[in-house]
Amino acid sequence: MEEEEAAAPAAAKTGVPVHFLCPISMELMCDPVTVATGVSYERKNIEKWLFAYNKSTCPATMQRLTSFNLTPNHTLGRLISSFVTSSTSSPPPPPSDGRKVDEVDALLCSIRTGPFKATRLRKLRSVLSGDASILDDENVSSKVLECVVSEIVNTAGFAGFGACEEALGVLALLPLSDRATFDVLVKPEHLRPILAVLQSGSADARVDAISILVKISKLNRDQWIPVDQEVDLFTALLELLSDEISVSTKLSSCALDLLLELAACSRRSRSRAVEAGAVRVLVELLPEASRSSCERALLLLKRLCELPEGRAAFAEHGLGVAAVAKKLLRVSETATRLGVTVLWLVSRFSAVEKTAEEMMAVGAVRKLVAVLHVDGRPSNKEKVIAMIKLHGNFWRQFPCCPNELTNSMRLNH
Repeated sequence: MEEEEAAAPAAAKTGVPVHFLCPISMELMCDPVTVATGVSYERKNIEKWLFAYNKSTCPATMQRLTSFNLTPNHTLGRLISSFVTSSTSSPPPPPSDGRKVDEVDALLCSIRTGPFKATRLRKLRSVLSGDASILDDENVSSKVLECVVSEIVNTAGFAGFGACEEALGVLALLPLSDRATFDVLVKPEHLRPILAVLQSGSADARVDAISILVKISKLNRDQWIPVDQEVDLFTALLELLSDEISVSTKLSSCALDLLLELAACSRRSRSRAVEAGAVRVLVELLPEASRSSCERALLLLKRLCELPEGRAAFAEHGLGVAAVAKKLLRVSETATRLGVTVLWLVSRFSAVEKTAEEMMAVGAVRKLVAVLHVDGRPSNKEKVIAMIKLHGNFWRQFPCCPNELTNSMRLNH
C-alpha cells in the first residue's frame, strides 16, 4: 500500500517494523484492531475516524468498508509487546541525522497522500523541533517548505483549518531567510491563509502566524502586504493588543513585535496602522504595560507620531499626554527618551495650544522640567528646552505653573 511504502524507509532505519505502526498516526500501536479491508489500526485512531468523523472508508486504502466491526488483532498485539520488551532491554542508539531525514521524508509523503493531515503535520513539527539541525540541510528545508505551503493552501477552508494551523506551526520552524522563500510566501494565495489564522486561529497558531510574518517583514522592508488585506492585518494585531485577557502574554507581545516591524517597513504601513486605530490602542496599553511592553509601545507611538495623522490621533485622545507623561523618569531611560520625543513631536505640530494646555493640566510640564534637571542626555534636554521655548510663555499664565519652569526659561534664553 502507498502509506506503508512511504513509511517503510523510516521504519526500517529506526528498527520499528512498518506493520507495527498505525497507518493513521504513524506511531507504534498498543491496541491494534483490524477493519474489513484487513488493515490494522490503533483502536482509538480508527474509532475516531469512523465514529467521530463519520467516515465510511478505510483510511489507508480509501476503500468503502462493508462493516464497521473492529476485530482485535491479538497476534499483532503480542508481536508488538515482544518487540517493545526486547527494545527496552537493549535500547537502540538515538537516530542519526540520516535516519531523521528519512523519517521526515516519510512524513512528507504521508502528508501529501494520506488522511489525518493535522496529526501528521503535528508529528512532523515534533520531529523538527526535536532536532533543528535537520533544517540546516537545504534540500530538507526546501522539501518541507514546498509541502507545508501546499498544505496551507489546500487546508485553508473551514473543514481543514486545524491542519492549516499545524502547517503554520511547521512553517514557523523554518529559517525563511532568503529571497526565493520570500517570493513564495508573499503570493496572495499563500498569505491569505496565514492572515486568516492570525484573525481566527488558536492562541498558539496565532503566535506561529505572527512569527512567520515577522520573518517575512525582516526579509524585505518594501511594501509586501496585499492592499486589500492591509487594514485587516493591522486590525487583527490591534485586537490582540487591546484584549485585556491577552495583555502581557506571549501573544500580545508577538503582536507588538510585528507592528513594530511593519511600522519600520514604510510610511504607508504606519499610515494604515493609524487608520486601524493603533494610536488609541497604544495609549490605552501604556498604564498597565510591563517595562518591555511600555518601551516598545512608546517606540511604536513615536514612529506613528512622525506622521501628521498619527500626531492628530494622539492629540485627539483625551489620555494620550497623561499616559506618556506618567512614564517619564519612572520606567527606564529608554522609555523617558521615547516619551519626550512623542511629546515633542505632538506639541510642535498638532493642535498646539490644546496640547500645551493639556500638558500643563496633567503635570507633563512638571515632568519635563524634572527631565531637564535629572536626565543628562543632550538629546532629551534639547527637546525639553525646545518645548519650553515654544510654550513657556503660555504655560506661565497658569496658576499651577511650576516655579522651576520660570527659572529654566531664564537659564535657556
